[in-house]
Amino acid sequence: MLKGQVLRVLGAMSGTSLDGVDVAVVETNGEVIFGFGPSRYRPFSEDEQAVLRRALGCWPGDAGVAEVAALVEAAHIEAMSGFDVDLCGFHGQTLAHDPDGFRTHQAGDGGILAEALGIPVVWDFRSSDMQLGGQGAPLAPFFHFACAKWIGADAPVAFLNLGGVGNITWVDPSKARPEEEGALLAFDTGPANAPLNDLMMQRRGLAFDESGKLAATGSVVDGALELFLDEPYFYKIPPKSLDRDAFSDMLELVCELPDGDAAATMTAMAAAAVMKGIEHCPSPPARMLVTGGGRLNPVMMEMLRMGLDCPVDPVEAVGLNGDMLEAQAFAYLAARVARGLSTSCPATTGVRAAVGGGEISRPGAA
Repeated sequence: MLKGQVLRVLGAMSGTSLDGVDVAVVETNGEVIFGFGPSRYRPFSEDEQAVLRRALGCWPGDAGVAEVAALVEAAHIEAMSGFDVDLCGFHGQTLAHDPDGFRTHQAGDGGILAEALGIPVVWDFRSSDMQLGGQGAPLAPFFHFACAKWIGADAPVAFLNLGGVGNITWVDPSKARPEEEGALLAFDTGPANAPLNDLMMQRRGLAFDESGKLAATGSVVDGALELFLDEPYFYKIPPKSLDRDAFSDMLELVCELPDGDAAATMTAMAAAAVMKGIEHCPSPPARMLVTGGGRLNPVMMEMLRMGLDCPVDPVEAVGLNGDMLEAQAFAYLAARVARGLSTSCPATTGVRAAVGGGEISRPGAA
């Protein structure tokens, strides 16, 4: 890929919230964002979600993993078909992530997608980072850096993704490149929607607390919140990352609470984890821009606004698409892989040096 060549790249993301597949087009040369194209959402059915849930925590070769991989591939092929693009970025479905053991597992084979779509597919974004001592996550920060440039930010800004797990990217837009020292700091803040979603499924048979309605009926129980904040993870210096179920014992902290109080307390836990995370940033951000499903929870957003000393807004306030930002991130990263550029660095994953991840599969290669 020539340096000045602008590609139309389709990115795909299926997150730890297990809601479905997001796909979105980005026009980029792997450095500058030139524009955003069409997008699509393909939800997982209840039966598909059940299959995915049963495989959480599983590694290649474990029972059920082959079934999940086939499901993930079929869903992505359906979601990604029909786009006029030069390249695709496929993240796959994370089933297990063990940063301390330097291993991660995303179900789905990009080679199968390349054959079905007839387009080169970049995938397996995390392995190279972990092989060089990185956490393998988060990987969106280089895209967040480009987004900060795209919106014209002139002071440090934080991008907060509230998906199944929360992660934050602190960006200094005065820097020229994301690998530059002081340009970025990124890490997982803690649990966000995943344990709250699990609570809703257990208590109400619902996938999530829509618009924070259940949390709004309850009160935060300080004792449970304080026990949660005693977790050593919050005091660990970043970069750092988490598996979806790393804080599964949160459910035990609220097991004796009424539904409303349990939901309010777990929502407060997600917000409090972000507040602890801000303490690690090089300087307070001038603004926090929120993406992911959590930005649609007014209770969680108000807790963040009350606890932080900067404006907290959904990314739509600056013209970005919070439903598609992660899919767009893997489109952008795919373009970087195609150009041989780095996709992570010490300040984002703890990797020993800036490294480019990703494998490229081309149709007909088999």
